[in-house]
Amino acid sequence: MSFNRRFVPLFYAFAGLFGFAGVALAAAAAHGGGDAHLVASASTMCLVHAPALLALAIGAERLKTAGIAGLLIGIGTLLFSGDLVMSRYAGLGLFPMAAPTGGFAMMFGWLAVAIGAFFRART
Repeated sequence: MSFNRRFVPLFYAFAGLFGFAGVALAAAAAHGGGDAHLVASASTMCLVHAPALLALAIGAERLKTAGIAGLLIGIGTLLFSGDLVMSRYAGLGLFPMAAPTGGFAMMFGWLAVAIGAFFRART
């Protein structure tokens, strides 16, 4: 089993969970108070990256960098959104620099997608 195919079930799981969390967080932000913008930002990140992970799972055999891209995007989304939600509801984040670390991971995940355009996948 190739590196990319090994992560396909994880990408499907993350896509579904991020989609679910994104909708739930959007509802919470709509009814929230002072720091609702934190929850709204977490919702946006989840809802943007859920379909991206779904696409990476579906196209894993066609994009050589799908595995690393999906891992970076998935972990980055967890860190970024998790830190914002924890800050809002628990009063402190996951750990120092969790949101920026997650943000950079997501950015490098998208960069891995772009780099994949220059490498042909074996069919």
